[in-house]
Amino acid sequence: MKPTQKELEQWAIDKIKNDYPKDIALLIAIEGHSLESDCHGLCFDYFVPDTDRGYELATTFILDGVGHDLYPRSWERIDNMANFNDDFHMGLGDAIILYSRSEEDLRKFRDYQELQQKNLGDKAFMYRKALEKLDAAMDIFRTLMFEDKVYKVRMGAGYIAQFLSHAIGYMNGKYFKQRLELPIVELRSMNMVPEGFVEAYEDLIQAKTIESLQEVSRRMIQMTRRFLETFRDQSQDQSIDSIDYQSLAGWYEEGSLAFRRMYIHCDEKNPERVFVDALVMQNEFNIICQEFGLKEVDLMGPFDADHLDAFKKNAKEVEAYIIETIESKGVRINAYGSLDEFLRANS
Repeated sequence: MKPTQKELEQWAIDKIKNDYPKDIALLIAIEGHSLESDCHGLCFDYFVPDTDRGYELATTFILDGVGHDLYPRSWERIDNMANFNDDFHMGLGDAIILYSRSEEDLRKFRDYQELQQKNLGDKAFMYRKALEKLDAAMDIFRTLMFEDKVYKVRMGAGYIAQFLSHAIGYMNGKYFKQRLELPIVELRSMNMVPEGFVEAYEDLIQAKTIESLQEVSRRMIQMTRRFLETFRDQSQDQSIDSIDYQSLAGWYEEGSLAFRRMYIHCDEKNPERVFVDALVMQNEFNIICQEFGLKEVDLMGPFDADHLDAFKKNAKEVEAYIIETIESKGVRINAYGSLDEFLRANS
């Protein structure tokens, strides 16, 4: 340990003990995001406040040309890290505890570390988190296609690559630890990486035009989508016991009205109204198919404004599939043939 590093670490610990003994639960250091010649990030990284007053410890300063940031991460943020809702995964998993206020605080932090590892080993859980990263990347891409400034496109493409890399890492049961390196370095050591993804990331670094940045981004998203699709059935098999089919029944009870409207508007040859409901329901299916482990539902593919009978036939098959799925799990759909029947059942 370098003298400056040791002295700064002790300064922070003494500051907590003397000025914030009841307010700070933990002081944490993280390796892997400081220059080899500097001590920034090794002497301390963040602290966990336990009172509003504890936040007052936060400070930033430059010492001998090296910037330092002693910043707070609440227990809520620690929880987000454990549940992969915060991308600073190594900040929890590879934390070096420099100070703890009590054994209880230490145990609480260790419990979050264990939860993070448990989640990391849960393929169904990490599959859902990987899909979230893919969705985030695709959201950026939609905006990226309309940008006309190189710096904005390059930034967007960079975040797309980062999010997709996280998704791939998740399916390998890993998170990235080298903050100074591009994910390329660690991706090369993983067992499961989409073919050509690392090379595409390298192309992204070398890209010089808006068009090339957009093209590489599209290619990387396509690779990752196909990669994640190979895990879909496996993930559903592992999480099927935790699926709440009663909630699916509730979704259908509400959504059945949209099916009814679509059928009537098909019979009335009103494609504009059919399209509105079909659009909403297709989006709903895109969500619930992932949430409830259903097969892919193509509602809008057969839509043809001039041939609504084919769309109606397909929609009825989709509705029948949903009903069959719910009832096969022993869940009752709240459907009544008349008001009297409803009132008798709910009196």
